Amino acid sequence: MAFSTAFTEMFDVRYPIALAPMGGSAGGALAAAVSRGGGFGLLGSGFGDPEWLAREVPVVAGTGSPWGVGFLTWGIDVGAVERALEYGPRAVMLSFGDPSPYAERVRRAGALLILQVTDLDEARQAADLGADVVVAQGTESGGHGATRGRSTLPFVPAVVDLVDPVPVLAAGGIADGRGVAAALVLGAAGALIGTRFQATAESLVDPSITKAIVEGRGQDTQRSTLLDVARGSRWPAKYTARTLGHPYLDTWRGREAELAADPQARQDYQDDVARGTIPPLPVWAGEAVDLVTDLPSAADLVTTLATQAEEALARAYPR
Repeated sequence: MAFSTAFTEMFDVRYPIALAPMGGSAGGALAAAVSRGGGFGLLGSGFGDPEWLAREVPVVAGTGSPWGVGFLTWGIDVGAVERALEYGPRAVMLSFGDPSPYAERVRRAGALLILQVTDLDEARQAADLGADVVVAQGTESGGHGATRGRSTLPFVPAVVDLVDPVPVLAAGGIADGRGVAAALVLGAAGALIGTRFQATAESLVDPSITKAIVEGRGQDTQRSTLLDVARGSRWPAKYTARTLGHPYLDTWRGREAELAADPQARQDYQDDVARGTIPPLPVWAGEAVDLVTDLPSAADLVTTLATQAEEALARAYPR
């Protein structure tokens, strides 16, 4: 079945499924596989490293399918966006921070503007800036999100109503076709999916991380700024990160300020990574991680998600 939504029509893709532009995971091979499968692949460019873009863009651009690139808005400058636009992406997605310095540049280049929001104030700003698509991210999502965010189920329809007629993608806690179907029923034009695509053959993540995701349970995930502090990450305190359990969470929970003031403890973290005592990166994982049980090709996964969504909608709305 080929779903037809405002998103699929705008991007000329078969299915209303987009790859979350996860830094460290969503490289050219993963984005290309999602696009080949009929979804929309987004590169996780993070801070816009020029060498990374030069290496990864040709992989996805070579598919001839629509693709895009995503940035961490708080960590980039205009130059990063302009460099990416030189490659001709179909869209640029901006997350976590003020997108206003970049919106007009994206439009002038002929790319579509996707803005991820974590609260209604951000959704209003996205609509005012002329976003072509708004991503409504609920707190169930893996990786970073708003400390005071809202759950996906009530948040998505609120954003849909607020920004209408701008298409909305639902994000957060979606890891199978039932979640995609639920997003559509909530009024979204599709789903942006992260954790499920981390555990695929084309993901850039370390094998230890994919193994942890496949074996992980949603009840073991937790939101915190602690691992950003331990890593010396510059993430704004407004955004916590949902991860699977971690030894440093157990040791330092509730003592973030103490950890931030202890350079030796932060050096110990780096030493533990070097020794392999802890994973090279925290295991970013959403609450739907229980639904991730294998490591398929991302292209096959897109088809599976679409089939599951069709079956779920047929069960809910039998003819």
